[in-house]
Amino acid sequence: MSAPLVLASESPRRLALLAQAGITPHAVLPAAIDETVRRGELPRAHAQRLAAEKARKVESEWPRRREGGKPVFILAADTVVAVGRRILPKALNDDEVRACLTLLSGRRHQVITAVALVTPAGSKEAGKLRLRVAQTRVSLLKLSEAQIRAYVDSREGVGKAGGYAIQGRAESFIKEISGSYSNVVGLPLALTVKLLEGCGYG
Repeated sequence: MSAPLVLASESPRRLALLAQAGITPHAVLPAAIDETVRRGELPRAHAQRLAAEKARKVESEWPRRREGGKPVFILAADTVVAVGRRILPKALNDDEVRACLTLLSGRRHQVITAVALVTPAGSKEAGKLRLRVAQTRVSLLKLSEAQIRAYVDSREGVGKAGGYAIQGRAESFIKEISGSYSNVVGLPLALTVKLLEGCGYG
């Protein structure tokens, strides 16, 4: 029996995706970090840095938890939506959702998720951080102003990277997708399961 898993994320979508693979984390412990994009930072590097920082932040906090800091795997992820070198924000309000959809309309963009896993204390490679990255290309149809307005009014895009959630109404906007669908939802499931198994979880 391996050490239990701690999910360093507040995303209900990531929790649901893990459940699809039969994985139930022992605990969910969101990591509060500064997610500001650094000057000149590219999308892939940004996602990798944030995923690693989230995992290490929870690793540092875990020993103070009620469970007594027993050895655990710590899984974190960060998803970035990008057009070329430009990183789109996690839309915080209706105006940002509208701006993101207007930019993405009729264009192809990238969805990049970095997955970070810290191995348990006491294991052969205790505390080692492993990083994997998934990239999916997504093309959106040309959206009318009415479509954008209706989606903004639905409030589905608030809080989402790039201002949309593919698993909701925005799925009807997708012209083409190349790569992992679950990556666009928030966690590349096959990659994550393979990483966990390769590190001895399960």
